[in-house]
Amino acid sequence: MTIVADRYRYVAGVDTHARTHTLAIVDASTGHELDTRAFPSTAAAHERVAGWLQRRCSNPANVLIAMEGANSYGAILRTSLMNRGYRVVEAPSPARSLRRSQGKSDSLDAARAARSVMQLDAERLTEAKTGPTSQALRILLVARQSMTRERTACINALTALLRTIELGVDARRPLSARSIRAVAAWRSRREGVTVRTGRMEAVRLAKRIIDLRAQLNQNLCELEALVRDAAPDLLHMPGVGAVSAAVILSSWSHPGRVRSEAALASLAGTCPLPASSGNTTRHRLNRSGDRQLNRAMHTITLVRMNHDPQTKAYVQRRTLEGRTKKEIMRSLKRYVTRQVYRTLSAASRG
Repeated sequence: MTIVADRYRYVAGVDTHARTHTLAIVDASTGHELDTRAFPSTAAAHERVAGWLQRRCSNPANVLIAMEGANSYGAILRTSLMNRGYRVVEAPSPARSLRRSQGKSDSLDAARAARSVMQLDAERLTEAKTGPTSQALRILLVARQSMTRERTACINALTALLRTIELGVDARRPLSARSIRAVAAWRSRREGVTVRTGRMEAVRLAKRIIDLRAQLNQNLCELEALVRDAAPDLLHMPGVGAVSAAVILSSWSHPGRVRSEAALASLAGTCPLPASSGNTTRHRLNRSGDRQLNRAMHTITLVRMNHDPQTKAYVQRRTLEGRTKKEIMRSLKRYVTRQVYRTLSAASRG
């Protein structure tokens, strides 16, 4: 194992924010802080950051960049530095006890980010890079999540409105698509001010629901197209749809980020944790990891349990052995994770 302090001469820690980025250069051999400087988070300032690093560290091969928020506030700076030959990794999150004992400021956080990686294995750092496809998938997934929340809120508001004002619609049950289209086609009438206002608002909500549904369908088509270009074999797996595949690919990010099947299970939170004591031997749910990825694995497992004949037979066999449904699902999610890893690894090699 080669640690960072043995491979690199300098480590630059970066504390990123919406308006400024603070950098601290630390000598990897001694741990002494050589220089600290804050830059605005603008494109012009990113050029100055590169020049500042070049003047103080010379060759980019001698420098490791440990960045906090490399995929959020620091994403643009990360790309700029990587294009200039710097290796950028995600800095580990500092312990709360360390911050309490040493204080907190942008310069302290930057130096702490640099020192946090100096004793780590240089080959097992979290690479802070994202492929263009995974970035596009994340944009579409965030947009889909936002549109889904808004559509649900509009449906709930329309249902509540139709249940409190008599507009001629039976709203005792959830509204169907046909009912929503009928409400959207309403025209203004001569009515009392309360009913007229309620009808206008109902029409607006119904039209918004229809628009959001069309946008969600378009979003789904774009997700499926990106997934088919990046990993078509993923969609051939039982229970894997375009949205679940997009979540998996966005978490996979790029070849090399997930080093093994066990690493993917840890990232997805699908590796059951031992919870044995005395004569009891059992495992419990893992609540860590990427919860969106875990949700995708959970959805795939549910679809297989309901529709895949082989999975149904497995569930029946394990149930007869005395396993609970939760235990069976944990085993299936681990199996799905193994299949996903092998499929994506094969696609990366191809």
